[in-house]
Amino acid sequence: QVQLVESGGGLAQAGGSLRLSCAASGSIFSINAMRWYRQAPGKQRELVAASTSGGSTNYADSVKGRFTISRDNAKNTVFLQMNSLKPEDTAVYYCNLDVRTRVGGNIYAHWGQGTQVTVSS
Repeated sequence: QVQLVESGGGLAQAGGSLRLSCAASGSIFSINAMRWYRQAPGKQRELVAASTSGGSTNYADSVKGRFTISRDNAKNTVFLQMNSLKPEDTAVYYCNLDVRTRVGGNIYAHWGQGTQVTVSS
């Protein structure tokens, strides 16, 4: 079993910063892609940022230059540094990790429980 625990959400003022963390534990052999999604009320879940095991990253246009995804492979943890926050960044943020639990095993996507980020104007 694999468990993902998110932390770091909360309330910030516009222009402020927050740092999200997502730590995976359990039966983990390797983690490939690590991603952050968000879902605002009444909207579909959208991909915010992604990091591959090879080190490449990509971002939604709406967060480029403001958000940074990073990972600590030794600790099976992914981070999302969010700067210059805007009210439209308000959403529940979810981490999503592609995990292989054993050598030669399949890769399965796992989701965090979600953490609320609220940005006030």
